[in-house]
Amino acid sequence: MERQRRWRRFAAAGVVGLALGVAAHKVGPHLGAIPGGLWTTVRVCAVAERLTGRPFPCLAVDLTEGEARGFVILRPPWANDMILSPTRPSVGVEDPFLQSDAAPNYFADAWRARDRIATADGGSPARDRVALIVNPAAVRAQNQMHIHIGCLVPWAQAVLDRAAARAPEGVWRPLGELLPGRPFWALKVRSADLSDVEPFRLARALFEPVLRDPADLMVAAVGLPEEDAFLIVASATPLVRAERPLGSEALLDKRCREEVGRGGA
Repeated sequence: MERQRRWRRFAAAGVVGLALGVAAHKVGPHLGAIPGGLWTTVRVCAVAERLTGRPFPCLAVDLTEGEARGFVILRPPWANDMILSPTRPSVGVEDPFLQSDAAPNYFADAWRARDRIATADGGSPARDRVALIVNPAAVRAQNQMHIHIGCLVPWAQAVLDRAAARAPEGVWRPLGELLPGRPFWALKVRSADLSDVEPFRLARALFEPVLRDPADLMVAAVGLPEEDAFLIVASATPLVRAERPLGSEALLDKRCREEVGRGGA
């Protein structure tokens, strides 16, 4: 019996070692160019969490409700932000599962992860500086759904603060071209933590009558200065990769990279 236990521990250590070796390669600076790299890393983190209790190379793994409803928090080396990705296969914003009652509220999970962002003085960024963004298919480099968690660039924060100040609650209003060639709409909602708000469903319902391809959706949630308010921002303009469209990287502050790096692990 003792020999079997030792063998199981040895086998588990070998699996984790192999997994972490793969992850070290996949999480390298070229991961952004490998469409399956994120999903490989998600799987490695889930295995590491189950076998060792440590999420490496991710910052966190939550399997409380099983892998079908779990998620990881990861800091990609090529980006200016953190990301949340489900531990179930999900190609992107167009995944029908995200519209179902069975889907977890990934935006609420992502909002809770913002406490890993620290400002230069060690404090937390203001609510209206934090944005959660899901890119459309034409922009994303990965074939696994993920929410970007980061700090807005100052001009985008100013635009969204002004829009929120004028927006009535519960009514979608045109926001203009927050990104070149991509008009957005904004919806002000009352919520302390997004636990009672479903951005994926709200955006899909807004564009459903004219939406040609769900993969064209870009969805974001931005904190507002009030402690119980968010701005849901969405667009559904078809984009072509050859046009070099912009996504979350144009809205998230590169200077926040260092701040994210100081966050908790």
